[in-house]
Amino acid sequence: MPRPASPIRLYRHALSGHAHRVELFLSLLGLPVELVDVDLARGAHKTPEFLAKSPFGQVPVIEDSEVTLADSNAILVYLATRHDASGRWLPRDPLAAARVQQWLSVAAGPLASGPAAARLVTVFGAKLDHERAKTIATQLYAVLDRHLAAEPFLAGTTPTIADVAIYFYTAHAPEGGISLEPYAPLRAWLSRVEALPGFVPMQRTPLAAA
Repeated sequence: MPRPASPIRLYRHALSGHAHRVELFLSLLGLPVELVDVDLARGAHKTPEFLAKSPFGQVPVIEDSEVTLADSNAILVYLATRHDASGRWLPRDPLAAARVQQWLSVAAGPLASGPAAARLVTVFGAKLDHERAKTIATQLYAVLDRHLAAEPFLAGTTPTIADVAIYFYTAHAPEGGISLEPYAPLRAWLSRVEALPGFVPMQRTPLAAA
């Protein structure tokens, strides 16, 4: 597949885990990117101009030539389908693709309502049920830990967009008050993701509340 004629524009916030998913995957694919920071504190995501790109007023959003697309998981699927000729990141085989989709559903479900929500409380002061979020996170990580004791990556023996989707809010779960110490296979998986060529980290933020 030809490389983009111009850099893919990524609208993001520097502390957004959803935006980091996309930034990470763009780097893993080796695609040129132009980062555009959206000032959420000043309401830049609620302007008519931004809502025309992202109707729910959320980051990330990408612009790739004629394509404008919001939602981090949708963007991962798009990038893997359009810009990964190998099919490595989103397998073409029906069962393998379905296994990746299972983890994308986890990313939009218990990952979002568990560790991501817990981090919203401690880092951003969101008025959410912190204890409930931590409970969901520990239940999720118990399942992930058992799975990763048998598999090197979430959807099998090689990395896919499933790993990209789950990585950030797991690696940064301690920012939400969730310890990863009990989960050795899970922590080993994080190290494998971080060792991938093109991996880019995101700054860690201090715990703002308990």
